Amino acid sequence: MTRLPTPPLLAITDRRQAALPLPELADRLFAAGLRWLSLREKDLPGAEQLALARALLERARPWGALVLVHGDAHLARAAGAGGVHLPEGGDPVEARRILGPGALIGLSAHGAEGLRRAAEAGADYATVSPVFLSASKPGYGPDLGVDGLRRLAAGAGLPVVALGGVDETGAAACMAAGAAGVAVMGPLMRDPARLSGVLKAIAG
Repeated sequence: MTRLPTPPLLAITDRRQAALPLPELADRLFAAGLRWLSLREKDLPGAEQLALARALLERARPWGALVLVHGDAHLARAAGAGGVHLPEGGDPVEARRILGPGALIGLSAHGAEGLRRAAEAGADYATVSPVFLSASKPGYGPDLGVDGLRRLAAGAGLPVVALGGVDETGAAACMAAGAAGVAVMGPLMRDPARLSGVLKAIAG
């Protein structure tokens, strides 16, 4: 079983919601205990994504935190990131070839079939979404709910990370339902001070 970063909380970036420039916000999150961040700014030109990824990696280094890039294994390699998070249908085998055996490779999934494919393709973990309705992606659903997450996590062949509308209360429920970790975007982008509450919820 893959060992996820500790604590198993994945913060996903969204510069449009961020209270601060992403490198400054990452500084605050890492200082407060975050150890896992993924750059998800896929609408930016590649050169700008690369510069931003390198800036985040510089902030992460003193804390031993892991930074991933969403969607592009070649960009992750160029930046020196610790791995990549692929969309559903992405190719973990090719990502592993590009990034090497030590990289953490995640895949998005939205149901049992997506989880099966992720496990068979050799992904290290899969996000399952949306667990709850999400302000970051309105209209994206229907939501799985805690019971749906529990069923999927129980049958998954790899660690499941709960994504979608997860906050302090939801994080605790997701972990109790069998998630190996949780992923949070909007709440931590808008207010990094909420990190402590999410970390406490994950720890139980």
